[in-house]
Order: sequence, then C-alpha cells, then structure tokens
Amino acid sequence: MGIFSKLTGFGGRDMAVDLGTANTLVYVRGRGIVLSEPSVVAVDTQTGDVHAVGVEAKRMLGRTPGSIRAIRPLKDGVIADFDVTEEMLRHFIQRVHQNRFAHPRVVVCVPSGVTGVEKRAVEEACLSAGARQAYLIEEPMAAAIGAGLPVADPTGSMILDVGGGTSEVAVISLGGIVVSESIRIGGDEMDEAVVAHCKHEHKLAIGQQTAEEVKLEIGSAINLPEEITTEIRGRDLVSGLPNTILLTSTEIRAALEEPVSQIVAAVKDTLDRTPPELAGDVMDRGITLAGGGALLQGMDERMRQECQMPCQLTESPLTCVAVGSGRSLEEFEVIHRMNRNTTRRRTLGAQV
Repeated sequence: MGIFSKLTGFGGRDMAVDLGTANTLVYVRGRGIVLSEPSVVAVDTQTGDVHAVGVEAKRMLGRTPGSIRAIRPLKDGVIADFDVTEEMLRHFIQRVHQNRFAHPRVVVCVPSGVTGVEKRAVEEACLSAGARQAYLIEEPMAAAIGAGLPVADPTGSMILDVGGGTSEVAVISLGGIVVSESIRIGGDEMDEAVVAHCKHEHKLAIGQQTAEEVKLEIGSAINLPEEITTEIRGRDLVSGLPNTILLTSTEIRAALEEPVSQIVAAVKDTLDRTPPELAGDVMDRGITLAGGGALLQGMDERMRQECQMPCQLTESPLTCVAVGSGRSLEEFEVIHRMNRNTTRRRTLGAQV
C-alpha cells in the first residue's frame, strides 16, 4: 500500500482531470482513464437547464434551436464561463462515481502560463462541482510524466504539448520546470485558420467542426510526398445557398502556416533560454511531442528540421497529460507540499 492510500483512506475515489479546451479526460487511481469527452455543454438559454454534456452536446454545435446554446466553457486553456464549467465538472464527477455524495480529491491540469486569478477559478470550479480538495499541476509537467520522461533525474527533458487552446513548451530537470513558454495557440487556432481561408479564398462559410475534419484529413506542417484533396460543404457567402468545394493539402498547409510557425518560434525561444548544460541534454534526448495538435501530419518532422535535433511523438499524445496527472496522484503529498511552498514564497516576497 502506497503513502497516498494511507493518506486518503479511500484511494480509488480520488481523480485527476485534464480540463482541456477541446476535451476533458478523467483518470481515477487504480482504474486509469475512465472518461474522455468533448468540453461542450448544451444549455437552455431561458431556464439555464443543462440539456447535454460531452459527445452529445458536441453534436449540437451549430445545430441548436434559438432556446438552446451549445457552449465550450473553456477558451485558451482557461475558464471562460465559470457556471457552465462547474456544471460540466459536476456532471463528469457524478458519471465517474455514480454517487452524488462522493467528494473526491482532484488534481487538475492547468497551462503553465495561467495567472493566479485563473488558477483560483479552476480550484473554485472543482470545489463547487463537489470535489473535497483541488490541487493543480502544470500541463507540461503532467505531459512529461505521462510520456515517461525522467523528470526526477538531474538531466534536461524537453516537452512540447500542443493542446486545443494552448501550446506548452518546457525543459524539466530534478522534478521542476527550469524554463517554459506558454502561448495561447493550439488546435482551435488551426481550425479558425481553415475557416478564415475558406471564407477569404473560396467565399464559403464553414463551421469549426468541418474545419477540424479538414485539418485532420489533409492538414500538414510540411510538404507531403503526395498532395491530397478533400470535398467540403458549406454556405456560399455570395449566393447564400449551400455549396461544395474542393480543398487541397497545399492550400490548407499554407493556411496553417501562421499558427504552426508560432509554435515553432515558442520552442526556439525556450531553447534559447535553456541553461547550456541542460541544452546539451536536450540535444541528446530530443524534443517529445504530446497533445492532440502534435498529431498534425509532419509536425514532428517540422520540429526536427527547424530545431536541428531529434523529435518524437509520445506513445499516446491525446492521453499522456491525463495519465501524467493521474500518476501524480501517487505523489499527492508532494504536490500539496509544493503548493504550500509556492504560497509561502509568494507571501514572504510580498512582505519583503
């Protein structure tokens, strides 16, 4: 029996939540990932009642009548709508435990660049949703743990986590983040770039779900050996009627160039600020890619070319943040102590 079980007294009820802009994953200790759902909630605008959460609510995006609104309550990795986020968390906690009296301890992932106010909003949303206690872990650290990197060793490990709302780059050594960069560019911005391209170049209005499908099907970060095409439907902005057009991988790559180049620039900036000894470790070990955005075709090869060092996708890019935060449940007291020390340092700094 580990120290965590002794401390909590009821092990399996405690959970880790990867509260993502695009998807929310829940990891329960001893059971692994038990839930993976889109971070979408369908709400009745007149009564405030929740109609659907997750997959069912995502199907409603762009298809709801006037009285129902499908909302994505997180934007750029942080809470944009507190009440809806609270409802979504409560729904997920109850689905996992199927017991409305369950009050688990929760570890939640947050981007490394969030403010103190944004961190408190996440904690309060978890507590309001029924958590007994809420602890935060930074996403790059969770991703590195989930990817199996030797985060506790005195060697530098570099992780790039491309999520829906943010991209996190960090160099980790001795259990801490040495240098990091968090930019509010991710999969959502890539989808918006595809929407904007169709609007300006083809005078066609498409939804974000269609844009995401196009990105996954023909989007890429480098030239493909064989360029491909796909057919999409949308509303013609000139006639107002439905229309079908053919998109090529070449034009979608050009549309995605701006967000992709910003992610590359964040990696280069982080490398530039890395201490020389750790930079040498990173040169040997390379960069590990995680997150759904890392699945863009050729993203790892683009990083390899731009940074002149090895680069590899982690085994499970979509789930490694949730798995890493779940493994951190084993070190619950360590996180708690780190949070206390951070708070103490801030208090002492304010007094000085």
